[in-house]
Amino acid sequence: MNRFKVAVLFFCVAILALAFTPSVKADDWNQKTKVTFSQPVEVPGVGAQVLPAGTYVFKVLDSLSDRHIVRIFSEDELHVFTTILAIPNYRLKSTDKTVMTFRERAEGEPQAIRAWFYPGRQWGHEFVYAKSRAIQLAAIVHEPVLATTIELTPETPVEALVTAPIVAVKPTGEVVPVAEVVEAPPAEVAAPAAAEPAAAEELPQTASPLPLLGLIGLLSLGTGLVFRIISKRIV
Repeated sequence: MNRFKVAVLFFCVAILALAFTPSVKADDWNQKTKVTFSQPVEVPGVGAQVLPAGTYVFKVLDSLSDRHIVRIFSEDELHVFTTILAIPNYRLKSTDKTVMTFRERAEGEPQAIRAWFYPGRQWGHEFVYAKSRAIQLAAIVHEPVLATTIELTPETPVEALVTAPIVAVKPTGEVVPVAEVVEAPPAEVAAPAAAEPAAAEELPQTASPLPLLGLIGLLSLGTGLVFRIISKRIV
């Protein structure tokens, strides 16, 4: 009887531990972030160019190049406002909160979003504007702005963003190296993987599958022990 009770207790503990094992959140893969703007914000990309004050969801889509494709949804994620072309940008120190940077604008005009950094990551997303708009923004901020030379329309497919040429432009329209806009990382820092920008960095230890595998093994062992004891009692 004692052996039976111990086996059953072992089985129950394994089940309970398995239920509370941390799992990998989807947010870690697509960098899903809910953001609330207290005033209108200008964004680039295919779709709406100015977002009214409100709450939005930012996500990174998988890309087959060194480009990052960012999509902005409504709070309930049922509507896509815009799909944005971005490239990797580096910051020296990560933070535990979402960081978004904006370009200086005239009073009364919506701020133009420049870059987005997910919590805990040094690699972020520098947004790319249509060339005509980038030249206008460059004239306002007195510095080059990232631009794409393709025409962005509501019909522009994501595939076109992946292969679109990217340049940096001055207020005069002169093209300059992209490095004048994007922060260059230290020589010893490797760029994030191209195919899955959101999954390039190592997940936290709490998301490791090893504890889960260990618990599955214990659970299997406990199950076998319980059935073995039960079969002996029946015989």
